Amino acid sequence: MGAPGAVSYAEQLGISGDVIVQEIGWDEDADTTISEDIEDAIGQPLLDEDTDELCDVVLLWFRASDGDLVDSLVDAARNLTTGGKIWLLTPAPRTPGGVQPGEVSESAQLAGLVQTKSDRFGDWQGACLTGASIKK
Repeated sequence: MGAPGAVSYAEQLGISGDVIVQEIGWDEDADTTISEDIEDAIGQPLLDEDTDELCDVVLLWFRASDGDLVDSLVDAARNLTTGGKIWLLTPAPRTPGGVQPGEVSESAQLAGLVQTKSDRFGDWQGACLTGASIKK
């Protein structure tokens, strides 16, 4: 992010310290600056989507062409610790691969999650999702 006093992506996402983060759905169009900033903040690499390790945060990159959002959210929640959160990152609405905000909130609800925050991360729209159904 670079500018003095600017908030880092990790700070925007509420990620710091000894948090374990899994990244799902990364592809060449994903903003590597976000991933790298999180790695710098937690001092370790992000777990890949094939891990069985429990994590505190899932960074889920999702595009409209990736399939069913509800299924992706349910799958993303599997490795979360109690109180964990999913940061769903989608291309902005009305851009290629973009997902409408109504679809995000409806899909979250169907997956047993609730949206607690939204924010913009460069060209990506972020939605923070948590829920009572996330238990380990």
